[in-house]
This record gives sequence, C-alpha cells and structure tokens, in this order.
Amino acid sequence: MNSYSSKLVENAVNELARLPGIGRKTALRLTLHILKKDTVQAEALGNAIIMMKNEIMYCSVCHNISDTEVCEICSNPKRDKQTVCVVEDIRDMMAIENTGQYTGVYHILGGIISPMDGIGPGELNIESLVNRISSGEVNEVIMALSTTIEGDTTNFYIFKRLKEFSVEITTIARGIAIGDELEYADEITLGRSILNRMPYQNTLDK
Repeated sequence: MNSYSSKLVENAVNELARLPGIGRKTALRLTLHILKKDTVQAEALGNAIIMMKNEIMYCSVCHNISDTEVCEICSNPKRDKQTVCVVEDIRDMMAIENTGQYTGVYHILGGIISPMDGIGPGELNIESLVNRISSGEVNEVIMALSTTIEGDTTNFYIFKRLKEFSVEITTIARGIAIGDELEYADEITLGRSILNRMPYQNTLDK
C-alpha cells in the first residue's frame, strides 16, 4: 500500500491513476512533475482540461469533436461530401486522417455493437447515418470498423439498414489483420486498406 506524506498529493495521484494506461507509479511521477512547475503552468494545464470539458462540442453532421457546431472536416469545401467513411470512434478517424490518403468525410458511430457490453444499435449514431444517406447526397459509404466480431456485426447491421438506398457500400481491404483495432494499424497499411477498399457485398459471398 502506498503511503504519501500529503493527502493533496495522494488525491492528485488517485485522479491521474484513473486515466487509461496510467498506473500509480506513472501517476505519482506526473504529480511530482506538475508540483515542480510554477503555479502559472499548473493552472494553465488545469484550465485547459476544464475548458475542454465544458466547451467542447460534437459536430452536428458527423459527431466529431469540434469547437464549432460543424467540424472543420465537414465544413471544408475541399472534402468530398459524397464519400462517407464510417468509423467506431474519434481515434480511428484521426488514424485515417494521419494517412493522408482519404479526402472524403466521416461518420463517427461512438462505438460498435457489443451485446456482451450492453451496447446495441440504439446506443450508437446509426440513425443519423441513415438520415444522411437518405438525403441522396452520398454516393459511397466506406465501412472502416475494426476487424473484430463486434466490428463485423456492426458492419452487417449498417449494411442491412442502408441497402435500400442507392449508395455504394464498401469496406476497407483486409490489409488489417483479423482482430486488429484500427487505431493501432500503421499508417501505410491503413492508407492502403482505404485505397484498396472493396464492395462490402463481396465479403458476404465468401
């Protein structure tokens, strides 16, 4: 059991240790690092986190994090609005953006269907995707979900919801190994998987 000479330090360590990937040793190291900094720097860090939490918005079109009602990607006139890439979360969107190979827009589901975790279609941003496609302004929907059972289940559910519309439904090429999370794929492999996408129907025929 850890023993701290200050309850204030212990509280800071406890809160930092709640963050994903941060153990108590790392949390203590970060706490002591912040403690060494001057008050202005410490307050800047704290204020940045509070301001982000209080003022962050979610794009009304694609559900991306944004400082405005419509995110920079959706409002960018140079992006191809007729191609929508469906991803699980914001980290996957960032991973695809880092490849520099995609010029369309996104739709962020906010998760994937996972009955074991109590996540069904109603908990995801699927209805707003259906509404986007029903407008008739989208020509292609790229399914770019992780190649896991949950990802494949979500792909199939969305495919069934969208197949009544006159839109091409494709999926990223299986350059991503089965069971891999999209955000951990290297940029070259991920970029190629986007460029070499295939009709989703082809994956059902196998």
